Amino acid sequence: MPGKAVVSLTTGLEDPEKVTVAFLVAVGAAESGRPTLMFLTKEATRLALDGIAVGTACAGCPPLADLIRRYAAAGGKLLVCPICFNARELDKGDLIDNAEIGGTVPMWEWIGDEGATTFSY
Repeated sequence: MPGKAVVSLTTGLEDPEKVTVAFLVAVGAAESGRPTLMFLTKEATRLALDGIAVGTACAGCPPLADLIRRYAAAGGKLLVCPICFNARELDKGDLIDNAEIGGTVPMWEWIGDEGATTFSY
């Protein structure tokens, strides 16, 4: 089995091109069979809510909704920082299916002893 991948994303829709690149990296890892986790912090926490990650960042960019769908279909998981999520007074009931609230300890538990390739956006 290929090694794990972790993509850390702090940016939300205020920079849709950065979000698109982060999801392209995550989708590529997940679709190639790597166990993949995206750790969403700051404004990126909103991307884990149903109906938020919509639109297309630029000419030639894939729609964000398609990337979210492909990532979930490939088994990709979203781990959403609880401090950031709660600071924005977001509703846990609005989380998409492959998202869960969890901080750095659950992230390290998911990575485990074998480690992971990491990307940060």
